[in-house]
Amino acid sequence: MGQQVYQHAFANGLVLLAERMEHVRSAAINFMVPAGSAFDLPGKFGTATVLTDLITRGAGDRDSRELSLALDNLGVDRDESVGAINMRFWGSTLSTNAYAALDIFADVIRRPHLPADELEATQALALQDILSLEDAPQQKVMVELRRRYYPAPLNRDRRGLAADIESLTIDDVKNQHAKLFRPNGSILSVAGNIEWERLKDQVEKLFGDWKRSEPTEIVPETHRAESHHIQKDTQQTQIAWAWPSAPIGHPKYYAARAAEGVLSGGMSARLFTEVREKRGLCYSVGVRHETFKDRGTMVGYAGTGADRAQETLDVTLAELHRLKEGATDDEVDRVKAGLKSSLIMQEESTGSRAGSIASDWYFLGRVRDFDEVQAAIDGLTPAAISGYLEQFPVKDVTLVTLGPAALKM
Repeated sequence: MGQQVYQHAFANGLVLLAERMEHVRSAAINFMVPAGSAFDLPGKFGTATVLTDLITRGAGDRDSRELSLALDNLGVDRDESVGAINMRFWGSTLSTNAYAALDIFADVIRRPHLPADELEATQALALQDILSLEDAPQQKVMVELRRRYYPAPLNRDRRGLAADIESLTIDDVKNQHAKLFRPNGSILSVAGNIEWERLKDQVEKLFGDWKRSEPTEIVPETHRAESHHIQKDTQQTQIAWAWPSAPIGHPKYYAARAAEGVLSGGMSARLFTEVREKRGLCYSVGVRHETFKDRGTMVGYAGTGADRAQETLDVTLAELHRLKEGATDDEVDRVKAGLKSSLIMQEESTGSRAGSIASDWYFLGRVRDFDEVQAAIDGLTPAAISGYLEQFPVKDVTLVTLGPAALKM
């Protein structure tokens, strides 16, 4: 039997997506709510992170311990995360327990306690997360790269600012939940061995009376990306860079993914081979493609010794520019094999499918089927990568470094 994907938009705007996977005995639940860090108010950066922690500390008629115990008794593996635009709530369990788990998730999303007596603990955890950046230079340089590359408010780090988090009140957190958690704009996706009609009826019962509210729009500010050096007396230098690429939905998107794969798709990729293996310049190097709805970015990182940092940057940039001379058939075949392997593995994971169909709907307003994705992968050629680089050349590169000395582009 082929792929079975169902979709339904409720009267209040909530979108329900489901993929029936008869060959599995589990199901994954994925909520995507437009309440990410970009919505944090000035002077309150980090509210989304604190809310994400506090929201699971009691909901409905269960306190924090009872809520955790109820989910544990259902065998729910779960997580919450904050992105720039969306907050995600995810859970996976046996398909027979998925409907009961959904009842609990409805309480978390709609009726969280947000207990004032636990705010201080969530603030302390958030502050520790910020302080941990000082011991994680790779993360620190990437945070600074995004801050300087993307326009506000897309450039905000989910961790927020220490002073803002310390000054948060429980009313700030509750107001954030009341303002941003709404059905219109939210996506609920489920993948696994589920019954569509039963699922749709349950979601109608749990969320049908959830009231719509006016969405808060994210309008990126006018911005010019700028390079920067973070002075730090260390033996290592962290190098991060970014340049514009094709967003998802763009005709060149899959060619961008192919370029990413040629440069950084495993130990036979160009950056690993030329920069790390042949010259021994760095212990880590690579690029990855990331996207918002309206913009794509190729983001790169290299970690190396301070005495070899400039040479590492020079050789890396040379490899990035050399790609415009053309990829080989062997390189493209390797990339296609890797993308197809990822697609096949995704087909077998309920968690991956729940996340994927929600992301498709968010970015594209529809769910791509496997045949469409496979056809796009099959169509990749060296000429397609060259065409992508003609439209999105490696230029206007934003460079951020961390170490004892600044580097020259």
